Amino acid sequence: MLKSNSQQATTGKENINQALLELLLFVDHRSSSRDNIDKIENHLQDLKQDYSFALKVIDIKEQPHLVEHFRLVATPALVKISPLPRQTLAGSDLIAQLKKWWPQWQIALEKLKDDSVEPESSAQSLDSPGIGSLGYSAELMKLSDEIFRLKKEKEELLEQLKFKDQVLAMLAHDLRSPLTAASISVETLELAENHQDAERVASLKGQLYKQARKQFQIMSRMIEDLLEASKSMNGKLHVKPHPLSLQSLCQEIVTHFKERLKAKSQTLETDLPQDVPKVYADEELVRQAIVNLLDNALKYTPEKGKIKISILHRTAQKVQITVSDTGPGIPEETKDRIFEGHFRLKRDENKDGYGLGLSLCRKIIGAHYGQIWVDSIPDEGSCFHFTLPIY
Repeated sequence: MLKSNSQQATTGKENINQALLELLLFVDHRSSSRDNIDKIENHLQDLKQDYSFALKVIDIKEQPHLVEHFRLVATPALVKISPLPRQTLAGSDLIAQLKKWWPQWQIALEKLKDDSVEPESSAQSLDSPGIGSLGYSAELMKLSDEIFRLKKEKEELLEQLKFKDQVLAMLAHDLRSPLTAASISVETLELAENHQDAERVASLKGQLYKQARKQFQIMSRMIEDLLEASKSMNGKLHVKPHPLSLQSLCQEIVTHFKERLKAKSQTLETDLPQDVPKVYADEELVRQAIVNLLDNALKYTPEKGKIKISILHRTAQKVQITVSDTGPGIPEETKDRIFEGHFRLKRDENKDGYGLGLSLCRKIIGAHYGQIWVDSIPDEGSCFHFTLPIY
């Protein structure tokens, strides 16, 4: 392998007599290209006997940032970095290209000497930070990468700040309604008791307690959504997978929705086969995903509508869970966007919630290496599907 032969110039005329031609040879370790690289190195060794130039051999695997910086599309490649302008030769016929350009490079060098003009990088070694040198290029790439990283971090921070501002504004607005309703219920009950109207208190007590409890549940659900969204935005989910029976989990979840289903006269059908194999997943996270999908289904399905949850053993590697409803459906153009953080359809802007549930579902399923998607027909309903790996 050839070694770097760059020299440090001194001052005045001696600068011009130093090695003015600076070359970078980019190589790889593929067996198919080894013979070609050997031929190029031998050719350059022969040239070095009659001409003074500096050469540095670079393994593309060790310094990929330089490959990107010089925009190389093939190896081996020879880059002339000094004198300017920079020039790149690459491909299997590199020696033929070098024979063509070498006389022109020498003519250019002689002209520089005759004019007593020193090229920008001739007084620098290939590894020193002079303009046009390898050291300069590497430093430039590092700075560019750092600037790009900082810009991305800034964009993410600004997006998080914007999101939190939006959530705080929505929180202040949305909590006002259930809080006011709950307060009115409690105040009405208190006034009735103060007037010692036993008959009125008895008739109102059950209704008012129920109304207050409902409003507190709404507020609690809002806060839970915000906390889950905060976890999702500020870091990766901590998945603790273990063998999990989806059939048992779904049955358990369904029992908690009975009261809400009864309140809207909705029907919930289940198709939960006993012979479905266990999946390898985090129980609490999967529970959250299923609850979010069922919660959406109940919210958007009209009174006396139908909801269904089913499990399907799709392949030897995956199990599919589907939650379907008979709600208004989702417009075709927004099917992909509904899984984005805090995205909401215009029709839902006056409804409770923050558009965070589906975003969290996507993150949970993605953390399990599964997929989540929706099939929907406007005015007929939606089917949300997601897959999990089999244990």
